Amino acid sequence: MARQIYAVQAASAFWKDQTPVMRGIVLMCLSTVAFAIMHGLVRFVSEVLPPFQIAFFRNIFGLAFLFPLLMRSRFAVLRTKQIGLHALRGVINIAAMLMFFTALSISPLAKITALSFTAPIFMAVLAVLILRERFRIYRWSAILLGFFGMLIILRPGLVTIDTGALLVTASAALWAVAMIIIKIQSRTESSLTIVAYMGIFLGVFSIVPALWVWQPFGLQTLGWMVLIGLSGTIAQMALSQSLKETDPTAILPFDFLKLIWTAIIGAWFFAEIPDVYTWTGAAVIFLSGLFIVLRERRQSTLNSS
Repeated sequence: MARQIYAVQAASAFWKDQTPVMRGIVLMCLSTVAFAIMHGLVRFVSEVLPPFQIAFFRNIFGLAFLFPLLMRSRFAVLRTKQIGLHALRGVINIAAMLMFFTALSISPLAKITALSFTAPIFMAVLAVLILRERFRIYRWSAILLGFFGMLIILRPGLVTIDTGALLVTASAALWAVAMIIIKIQSRTESSLTIVAYMGIFLGVFSIVPALWVWQPFGLQTLGWMVLIGLSGTIAQMALSQSLKETDPTAILPFDFLKLIWTAIIGAWFFAEIPDVYTWTGAAVIFLSGLFIVLRERRQSTLNSS
C-alpha cells in the first residue's frame, strides 16, 4: 500500500514538473486515443444495437460522470438566463451525435474520422455569416482548400457517395453551428454551465430516438456501452484540460493522431484499409483547418498588442 501511495505521489510530482505545453500535448494525445477507442466500440456494438440506442447510453453515462460536479457546486452552475439557447444547442448536438454514430455504424472508421476534420472549416464560414467576423482572404483560401480535401475523399462523379459520408459531413456542419452558439454563450456563461447543460439536454433529447428503435440486450453489451461512456468522458475531459494547459495552436497538430488510431482499429478489428484518397484528403482538410487556427491566433495577438 505504501509503495502504491509513493508511486502516485512520484507520478504527480513528475507531472507537475512538466511544462504546460508538454502536459497539453500529452492530454491531447490521450484524448485522440480515447476518441478512437470510443469510435471503434460504437462500430462494434452497432452490430447488435441501433446507433440511436448506443448514443442514449453514451449520454446517460456522461451524465453519471457529470452529476458529482453538479452536486459539488450544489447545482449553482445551472443558474442561467440563456435556457432557450442551451436547449437549441442541445437539439443541434443530439442531431449531430445521432448522425455521427449512424455514420460510424455503416462506413469505414478512418473515412468518418477524416471527414469529421471539416468541422473547423464549417465553423470558419459560419463565423463570417453569423458572428459578422471580418472577411479575410487567407480564411477563404483555407476554406476552399478544406472543401477540396473533402472532394478528394468523396470523389463525387467517380465513385458512389455512401450515406455514412453524407451523414458525417452534415454532422460536422451541425457541430460547427453548436460551436458558434458556445462562442456566443461564453460571453456570459461559465464553461462548466455550458458543459452541464449540454450533458443534461443530450441525455433528455436522446431518450425518444432510443425508445423508437429500442432492442433488448445482455450484460455483456451493457459492459461495452459503459466503456463507450467511459472512453467518451475521458476523451472530453482530456481535451478540455489540454486546452486549459496551453495555447490550442501548440496541441492541435496532434489531433491528427485520431485518424491514425482509428485507421489502426479499423484495419485490425474490421479489416478496413484506408485508401490513398482518404489519407490525402484528410491531410488537406486537417492542414487547412490548422492554418485557419494559426492565422486567427496570430491575428488576435496582433490586435491585442
